[in-house]
Amino acid sequence: MMPTRRSLLAAGLAAPMLAHAQGAWPDRPIRIFVPSAAGGAADLHARVFGHFLEKKVSQPVVVDNRPGAGGIIGTEATKNAPADGYNFLISTNSTHSANEFLYRKLPYDPVADFAPVGLFTTYASVGMVPAESPLRSIADVIALAKAKPGEVFFGYYSSSSQVPSELVKARAGIDITGVAYRNVTGITTDLASGRIQFAFADNATATAPLQTGRVRAIAVTSRERLPNLPDVPTVAETLPGYEMEGWIGLTAPAGTPAPVIARMNALMREAAADPAVRDALEKAGMRVQAMSVEEFTAFLKADRARWEEWVRIARIEPQ
Repeated sequence: MMPTRRSLLAAGLAAPMLAHAQGAWPDRPIRIFVPSAAGGAADLHARVFGHFLEKKVSQPVVVDNRPGAGGIIGTEATKNAPADGYNFLISTNSTHSANEFLYRKLPYDPVADFAPVGLFTTYASVGMVPAESPLRSIADVIALAKAKPGEVFFGYYSSSSQVPSELVKARAGIDITGVAYRNVTGITTDLASGRIQFAFADNATATAPLQTGRVRAIAVTSRERLPNLPDVPTVAETLPGYEMEGWIGLTAPAGTPAPVIARMNALMREAAADPAVRDALEKAGMRVQAMSVEEFTAFLKADRARWEEWVRIARIEPQ
């Protein structure tokens, strides 16, 4: 079908309007929602990338922490924010992979309600015990649980802290009990006092508690030992084949203009190559990666399948 004079005129008018809109973005502050408290891994990414972004686009970046409910509160807030190219979410394996299988009713759809933007990093989780604990490895945790069924407690505050422990429980056939917390600060306090025996936290979040000397690392969930914790064994050294990793990326409310998504993805990839950004994230134990929008979209699909399998193996009943 041949285009009409009217359609050609409309297209001619639309092109400069789109170009103007692209050129004008951003013309006001950008908001990055963080579905967790200040001081954690997601917050670190928002602030490091936000600082980089401010220099690149000459607009303020507002970091909006909305912690609680395993990331659900902040994620729902982002879903309900205008899809105008000025609202983004620090997304994680909790918000966009695990929560779908950990909760019966999510107030958001991780696929339909969000537009993938890009990946920042992947990471392992770190198993921690009280500094004075006799436990030195996951093998010791398993032995204690077998000697005292139901009397060993672990803390968790997200999928990256809950599912690793539940997988150990399922793989080793032991009876241990999870205790839910709002953040890692409560876990650290109760670990140090001996109220709970161990807990997992993502590598970046575990860094500060470990530096206090009140807790000690005994295991990591990656396939190989971590560069920042070379003397800490993997869980797989006790339970062969065990491996779990999380990730942190960026999404936007569904309907966010595609040119803005493409521009933000390009800025994320620039950040991944920036020495200051890489240094800040790698020092926190994160593995910096860069993906196109299409690659990140495929990654999200595969990751949801992984977490569905992990939650099934761990026999976690949805809340």
